[in-house]
Amino acid sequence: MTDKGWFADVDVRNPDAAGDAVRTGRADAPDDWPAVAVADGAASDEAEYYDRLRAATLAGTRAAVRERERADDQQLVHAVRAMADLSDAANEVAERAVEWAGSLFEDVEGGVEGARAVAGREPETPAEERAVALCRRAADLGDERERVREFVEAQAPAVAPNLSMLAGPVLAARLIALAGGLEELAKMPSGTVQVLGAEDALFAHLRGHAPSPKHGVIYTHEYVRGTHPDERGSASRALAGKLSIAARVDHYSGDRRPELRDELDERMERIRARDTE
Repeated sequence: MTDKGWFADVDVRNPDAAGDAVRTGRADAPDDWPAVAVADGAASDEAEYYDRLRAATLAGTRAAVRERERADDQQLVHAVRAMADLSDAANEVAERAVEWAGSLFEDVEGGVEGARAVAGREPETPAEERAVALCRRAADLGDERERVREFVEAQAPAVAPNLSMLAGPVLAARLIALAGGLEELAKMPSGTVQVLGAEDALFAHLRGHAPSPKHGVIYTHEYVRGTHPDERGSASRALAGKLSIAARVDHYSGDRRPELRDELDERMERIRARDTE
């Protein structure tokens, strides 16, 4: 669209078509678009033009939101959050279930696995029936959590291959979820990536009530967790730096860069070598 407005060759009474024209169209230079629209027959007057433009922009925004919500990285965001909710729910239900079952059966262990063991029993009384049923619900929640985890592990390498290579699929997906999406993560400086998930500690530090956090969820990575405490700050910075680069490559080009892994390994070897000096 170089010399006509968004309404050219579009049924302006169809908000979806008009919305798509607004989203994808362009003009080389500004113009008196209301007057052009009236002359083109797309609107009877300026007021109607703005009414149609408003409907078109709303439709275009709704379409953009739908596309964004259905994007692969957003499916990862939903999955990671669901996995966390399922974990919390499974643990909470299991805690209550095994406590109840422990009053009825011998040798009941705690947690979801304890509930899973009770779930296989055949109840003989109404109380046992309800306790066993509750344990089965806890086991079901735990099973669903694992199925969602399997989805994350399969999906993350397709969405963010380099990030998944460096962080592992689950941690990669958690970082994407904490950032709000792969694009948002790609735009973050490495210092922000380093403390994602440590927002409470960061705010406490900003209020002067705590030291600056060295890491957030990247602590779960072996290169941070397995490094001597005196060097974890350096390990966190090195890891966050490479994760930031990986996220940018994944978002902007999608090329696989195995050399990122080699560079990270070499950097971590130098950091860990300090422990022996």
